[in-house]
Amino acid sequence: MTLNHILIFIALALIYRFFIPAPGKGWTLMLVSVVIIYWLQPALPIRQVDFLLPTLTLFLTVLVWLVTRGEKFTREDATALGLTAMLVIGLSLTRYLLPELRPTPSRAPAITTVLPAVAVMGLLLLVVAVTARRWRLVLLLSQFFLVAIFVIMKYEPLTVEFSAVLRRQMNQSADLASVLDVQWLGFSYVAFRLLHVLRDRQTGKLEPVSLREHITYVIFFPAFTAGPIDRIERFVQDSRALKTFSWRSPTLLVEGSTRIAIGVFKKFVVADTLALVALNPTNAEQADSLLALWLFLYLYSFRLFFDFSGYSDIAIGLGYLLGIRLPENFDRPYLKQNITAFWQSWHMTLSSWARFYVFSPLSRGMLRWKTRPSTTMIVLIAHLSTMLVIGLWHGITVNFVIWGLWHGFGLFIHKLWSDNTRPVYRQVMQNPRQLLAWNLAGLLLTFHFVTLGWVWFSLPDFDTASRVLFQLFGG
Repeated sequence: MTLNHILIFIALALIYRFFIPAPGKGWTLMLVSVVIIYWLQPALPIRQVDFLLPTLTLFLTVLVWLVTRGEKFTREDATALGLTAMLVIGLSLTRYLLPELRPTPSRAPAITTVLPAVAVMGLLLLVVAVTARRWRLVLLLSQFFLVAIFVIMKYEPLTVEFSAVLRRQMNQSADLASVLDVQWLGFSYVAFRLLHVLRDRQTGKLEPVSLREHITYVIFFPAFTAGPIDRIERFVQDSRALKTFSWRSPTLLVEGSTRIAIGVFKKFVVADTLALVALNPTNAEQADSLLALWLFLYLYSFRLFFDFSGYSDIAIGLGYLLGIRLPENFDRPYLKQNITAFWQSWHMTLSSWARFYVFSPLSRGMLRWKTRPSTTMIVLIAHLSTMLVIGLWHGITVNFVIWGLWHGFGLFIHKLWSDNTRPVYRQVMQNPRQLLAWNLAGLLLTFHFVTLGWVWFSLPDFDTASRVLFQLFGG
């Protein structure tokens, strides 16, 4: 999101708050979110792909709802599906508008292309709706399908090959294929939301939701590009309360405006300023002293926090203006005294998702094995697997694998340390000075462990990152 986007979102939120009748607010959120995911999608070098990708987001969203729906197809669901299809078709007609008036990043495909495509998607959805009666198999296949798309989008060789295929289809040079050709905005967050819905349906925890509620949850525009990753049951509870919400109360209006202002300051003042001097491949090469290299790394650590948390504040603030209380995503993570507490306060919705859908089922599953590993081995495997998933979520590269394992081992070592030092800690707690020293040492150790891990996160390849790490310790 840019500042222009945010200003327009604020204006839309205020119009929505003061001028849209309460019964129509839920529908308005869905329809506006559909249009905005096209508007936010950046223009791409391959013709029509920047229209195709948001359309595929909608297709996958409806597909997952059909697979997971627990009730019959209602008139409201038919209305939601029809309005979504009409919006997609209507957006294609904006190709005839002046460029500055189009809501799409580039000229939309002709309606003679969009209509057949929408018809084919509708036919596929109908087939899924019929076959979804064998829902256990379909649920499993749907999860594999989403993961497969995720791998294609996150693993550069596959992304480039996908780009080449698209270029051939559009009669463009496949030799120019690049990962930049298929930047699918918001897909990482959409995929995790959809996997959450599929998994909860598979375990019987998902309550029935309407198609309108489901679409709004998946593509809710304040959280579409940078989170937080809300849970559908919590989001739908807020969505259903919009009809009876006290819109004249200034509480959420004030809270929302304040959070947006804080987020804008964090992101566009602090983070963007720090980005000019924070660690990157260029200044890593140009650093002329050990002190300069450490300074670049410290600045990157704070730049990353202010960037991520700033976007979260903006999303949460916009949610407040719209009557939706998105979950918190950051809670002073650099002031935590151990790595476990850090991950309970850094990108909390992502770490919570991984803990709920990776760590817990994996550790419980291993406990049920006939030849069960030791408890220590179960904890190690569960931590490594969980953090590896979080690392790969950012990108399927060697550096993100190492970054994930770095934190996985850190969490495991802290678990062993805390289990074996409880008697010592109880004694320390009785002495205020010792407790202060203990907490300060934990804070400094945790901060530097996390900060050193950002080397793998910030630099593009293994050789550069390993060289910088070596240099940081005087090598």
